[in-house]
Amino acid sequence: MSDNIVNGVRVPFIPVGGVSQTSSRLPVDLAEASPFNKVLEKELQQLKYSKHAQQRLESRNIELSEADRSKLEQAVSRADQKGANDSLVFLRDMAFIVNVKNRTVITAIDRDGMKENVFTNIDSAVVAG
Repeated sequence: MSDNIVNGVRVPFIPVGGVSQTSSRLPVDLAEASPFNKVLEKELQQLKYSKHAQQRLESRNIELSEADRSKLEQAVSRADQKGANDSLVFLRDMAFIVNVKNRTVITAIDRDGMKENVFTNIDSAVVAG
């Protein structure tokens, strides 16, 4: 059994509609402002929280309001614009270690946890408010 060449690709079968119909299809064009692109971009901009960070938030009774989350996201965006990789973000009386490229909060520290603490493996610090 010989393979067939369809649009430069060797396939072991003939499409149901025949080969002639495959070349008449127009390519799919996703507009820049399509709803999918907007939703995807928004999701990519949102911060994720590692399992460790989620555990720290719970164990230290740290609750973030929508305003806090927004400030944290803005701080990470500013760090990203400056080329940061791993950043220490101060927000009110809390601190967060964030992997900027992955937009992931690695850990959360409350006021008591910051006392006499040394932060390593960071390349930047941002004061979020």
